[in-house]
Amino acid sequence: MASEHGEQTEVTILMPCLNEAETIQICISKAIGWLQASNLNGEVLVADNGSTDQSRYLAEQAGARVVEVPERGYGNALMGGIQAARGRYIIMGDGDDSYDFSNLTAFLEQLRAGKDLVMGNRFAGGIARGAMPALHRYFGNPVLSGVGRILFRTRCGDFHCGLRGFSRASILALDLRTTGMEFASEMVVKATLHSLRIAEVPTTLRPDGRSRPPHLKSWRDGWRHLRFLLMYSPRWLFFYPGLALVGIGAVLSCLLLFGPLHIGTVVFDVHTLLYAAMAVMLGFQCVAFAVFTKVFAISEKLLPEDPRMQKVSRFVKLETGLIVGVFLTIIGLAGAIYSLAAWEMRGFGTMEPRQTLRIVIPSVTLLTIGFQIILYSFFLSILNLKRKG
Repeated sequence: MASEHGEQTEVTILMPCLNEAETIQICISKAIGWLQASNLNGEVLVADNGSTDQSRYLAEQAGARVVEVPERGYGNALMGGIQAARGRYIIMGDGDDSYDFSNLTAFLEQLRAGKDLVMGNRFAGGIARGAMPALHRYFGNPVLSGVGRILFRTRCGDFHCGLRGFSRASILALDLRTTGMEFASEMVVKATLHSLRIAEVPTTLRPDGRSRPPHLKSWRDGWRHLRFLLMYSPRWLFFYPGLALVGIGAVLSCLLLFGPLHIGTVVFDVHTLLYAAMAVMLGFQCVAFAVFTKVFAISEKLLPEDPRMQKVSRFVKLETGLIVGVFLTIIGLAGAIYSLAAWEMRGFGTMEPRQTLRIVIPSVTLLTIGFQIILYSFFLSILNLKRKG
C-alpha cells in the first residue's frame, strides 16, 4: 500500500468526489483490493470537491487519503488531486461505482511500457444496459469523439471516458487549465498536440450505484466540450472556412468581372459580384483570425510551438505585410480614381451600374483588404513581441 515518500509510490488511484456517500466506500474497497492483490506500492486518493454528505468521512474510514479542493468543478477537483498525488502513475475514475476499480492491470501495464496517457474505451469494452443514456451513447459521445479525431488527428475512440491512467509528470507538464467537465477533452487534446504516447484499453461501464441524478448536464456540458474543441483548433474554426470563402468568392469574382454569367436560364450579374466580394473579405478576416489565435495561444502556452508557423514567420514580417498592404491599397485606389474619372466624363450624371460596379466593387475590396493587411501586420508584430518576451 501507500508509502510516506512520494518517490516510492508507484500508483495513485484518484477519485474526484462530490456527494458520493452511497458509493465511495465500494470504489475505495475495490481499488485497495486491487493494489493488495497486485502487490503494488500505491494509494487511493479522494479529491473532495465540497461534499455536504458523509463522503469525506466514509472515504477516510475506507482507507483512502482525502484532500479538499474548494474550487468547484470537475477539472478543479482532478487537478487538485493530481497535484496532491504521490504516485508516479495516476489512474483516475469516478467514484460512482460505474467503473471497475478491481481490475486496473491493463492501464498499469501500458504505463509501465512507456505510455504517457492510457484511455479507457467504453465502446470497445462494453456498456451495460442502462449505464449510459441513449443520447450520450448514440449521439453525444460518438459525435464529440469524432469531432476530436478530425480536428486533432488522434485515434482516441472515447474522448470522455472517466477511467484513464497517465504519468503524473507528463500531465502536469501540459498545464491543463479548464475547470469543468471539458477537462476530459483538454487532457486528450493537449496530450495529442504535445505528441505524448497515448494508448487505449477496453473498459466496461455499468450503471452507477447512486440514487440521485448525475452531476453531468447533457446539453450544457456537451456544448462546453464542443466549444473547447473548436477553440483549440484555429485551423478548423477560422482557417479552413476562411480559405473556402476566399476561394469561392475569388472564383465568382473572376467569372463576373467582365460580364454576366449565364447558366441555363439563370443570370448572375453585379449583385452576385457584390456577394462574392463580401465572401472574399469575410474569408480573409477568418484567415487572419486563425493566425492571431494561433500566435496568441502559443505565446500563452495553450498550444505547443508550430514548426510551420516558425518557418513562415522567417519570411512574413511586418515589412512584408506593409508592402503587400500598400500595394493592394494602391491598386484599389487606382480603380476608385478610374471610376471617378469615368463619372466625371459623364458630367457626374447617371451611369450604367452594371459597368461601373465591375470596377467599383473590386476596387473597394482591394482597398479594404489592403488597409486591413497593414493594420493586421502591426497587430501581429505586437503579438510576436509578446511571444518573444
